[in-house]
Amino acid sequence: MLRSPRRLLAGLVASVLAVLASAVGVAAPGSAGTTARRDPGPFVGLGAWVDAFDYAPAFQGEGGTVSVTPDTVGDMAALGVETLYLQAAMNDARSPEKIVDTRLVGEFLRRAHREGMAVVAWYYPTLDDPAADRAHLEALADFTYRGQRFDALALDIEAIQTIKDVDERNDVVVKLAKQTRAMVGDEQPVGAAVYPAVQAEVVNPALWPRFPYKRLAKDIDVWMPMAYWTFRDGQYRDPYAYTQESIDRLRRNVDDRRAMVHPIGGLAAESSPQDYDAFLRSVRDSRAVGWSMYDYNTTFSSAWPQLRTGGVPPTTTTTTTTVRSTATTRAGG
Repeated sequence: MLRSPRRLLAGLVASVLAVLASAVGVAAPGSAGTTARRDPGPFVGLGAWVDAFDYAPAFQGEGGTVSVTPDTVGDMAALGVETLYLQAAMNDARSPEKIVDTRLVGEFLRRAHREGMAVVAWYYPTLDDPAADRAHLEALADFTYRGQRFDALALDIEAIQTIKDVDERNDVVVKLAKQTRAMVGDEQPVGAAVYPAVQAEVVNPALWPRFPYKRLAKDIDVWMPMAYWTFRDGQYRDPYAYTQESIDRLRRNVDDRRAMVHPIGGLAAESSPQDYDAFLRSVRDSRAVGWSMYDYNTTFSSAWPQLRTGGVPPTTTTTTTTVRSTATTRAGG
């Protein structure tokens, strides 16, 4: 699979850190003192999020049609997307098999790799059925389609209603992260989409008290705070303030000022060019390994030239991508 210069550079840096750490017998910076930093490659650069409701026929209402298809992947690549984040498994009656739709998921994977994009399969664990969560993640870890495999897995850690006891919930989440790490081995990174620390600590401290950052850090390589500023008002409606403080707090909670982060901004449908600019300044200032908006289908095509800069000032030489004329008003449409 082709890899972008930025993706290659990130991998090279991570590899050097790991080698140096091994040579002196200590962990690389950013590992919470346990393991050397893994290559964040699949999480590097601009991403695009697609959930089952976007592409799976079984999740459409009566008379509804899907908004994203494998053919859309070519448009993603033309818009500058480096990684497709695909909800490839879901614990839902509409998805009786472990994979949402084997053929469709496989075609997304095959076409993304053909375009030089990485694919991260993400899964929302319900937590109240650990065996089912593990089975779905095992299916993702073992999934192959015409010789293609996912480049990484990511956990969408949001479920708070299924297990009310916080300590029990924490234990279940930590165990699932360990199981996921064991499934993919030490060579592949694991990501975690989490509530932004500002939301959990300032806006609503009752949301998830004592979130197990340090315990998870042993198995999570890239943190993906869901910094949805459109849900906020006041000072935290500012994308820069909300994203930056969430990253700063997360790194303090992990006890790692270099923890690898990939902030997810949003919601795209309600964001303006000014919002994107503020968000991307935080991406740059925090030295995030990657960035994305939720979600692909609701991001206007006019936003992509701005998003793919990653916050790099226009006076700096950047690699640009020509947007295909087939891209419609909404990139996913």
